[in-house]
Amino acid sequence: MGDFNQSVILDAIRRAPTGLSRVELSKSTGLAPQTISNICRRLLDTELIVEAGRESTGPGKPRTMLRLNPEGRYALGVHLDPTFITIVMLDLTGSVVARERRRTPTVTNPEKIISQISSSLNKIIDRSGVPRDKIGGLGIAAPGPIDRDKGTVIDPPQLIGWHRVPLRDALAEATGLPAFLDKDVTAAAIAEMWAGGFNGVGSFIFFYMGTGIGAGLVVHDEVVRGSSNNAGEIGHIVTDPAGPPCFCGLRGCIAVSCLPQSLVQEAELLGVLDDTSMGSDTHTIDARFTELCNAAADGNAVALEIIERSAVRISRAVAVVANVLDVDRIVFGGPFWKRLSELYLRRVPELLEEARVTRSIHRITVTGSELGEDVAAIGAACLILNHTLTPHPEALLLSG
Repeated sequence: MGDFNQSVILDAIRRAPTGLSRVELSKSTGLAPQTISNICRRLLDTELIVEAGRESTGPGKPRTMLRLNPEGRYALGVHLDPTFITIVMLDLTGSVVARERRRTPTVTNPEKIISQISSSLNKIIDRSGVPRDKIGGLGIAAPGPIDRDKGTVIDPPQLIGWHRVPLRDALAEATGLPAFLDKDVTAAAIAEMWAGGFNGVGSFIFFYMGTGIGAGLVVHDEVVRGSSNNAGEIGHIVTDPAGPPCFCGLRGCIAVSCLPQSLVQEAELLGVLDDTSMGSDTHTIDARFTELCNAAADGNAVALEIIERSAVRISRAVAVVANVLDVDRIVFGGPFWKRLSELYLRRVPELLEEARVTRSIHRITVTGSELGEDVAAIGAACLILNHTLTPHPEALLLSG
């Protein structure tokens, strides 16, 4: 109960940009003044919060305001993507204080990649100067499917050889830090909840645009993970019934009509990208996709048509998920998002409205994340902050 009440107080302070006094904490949480006083004293002693001056909030003497101490705890986050590996360190307020990004090796050997990530993590800790006992843990975002309970990555489509790889435990052992593993799209949605402002409030879908495309789902401020923690796999929603065949047996799925690799192949076929001898590894696709988007921005009519068609297809997928969950907001983000953002934000909202069942009942906003291409890594680190700062009702359950 004490740990739960402490989380309730920390969460209340976190959500108040200017801080809260002890009296305000008692009113907002319903906890007794003596309980507030005892817990705040403990939080001050452990440097999780600080006294941040006095403010007058009405009659009587000014009250001492309490705020999170940014240097009280830190969290590490790593995003394993088939194209890039990104590592961030966040302070207790969720601000990025250190960052490293490197290409994922094209030969996706698990032992080699884990060794590189471990080395990078230890280097970023050493460079930061943050004592290890101030780092609350390590969050890991990886492409699905995953086994979240066991901390393993299970055969992601573009990480060949990653069959039940114990990524969480390997990195925990290498760093000496407690570690949590989650899907990259779920981590991106959590980042939006923590640092995305109004975008991350209520019910929303985070459409992650990266090497793959997936959806992070949030309903009434609660992450939807599904029974196996792999919710958000949208690759086999059909967006173009006359499109290319998919290995699942259908035609025109997201997996074969909307991914960057699919758009690059379409551009090569139509002559927008003329060198078809280049490789098909994720780094080459990344570079070629940039060429395609630049051509569209420069006015190449065929390139623009390719991106326009992709917007139409994505809108159909967005409509399917939005109609199922009845959300308030669609948030796009991820490493490929910036290259598509201008056209998508112009086309997707109107296309979505045409297909939405509840358009006569409530509006739905379509926006881009402001967290940049590191959103999944930030979300991974937020897994640690969420564990530290957010009250979890299951903590109140008594074991028999």
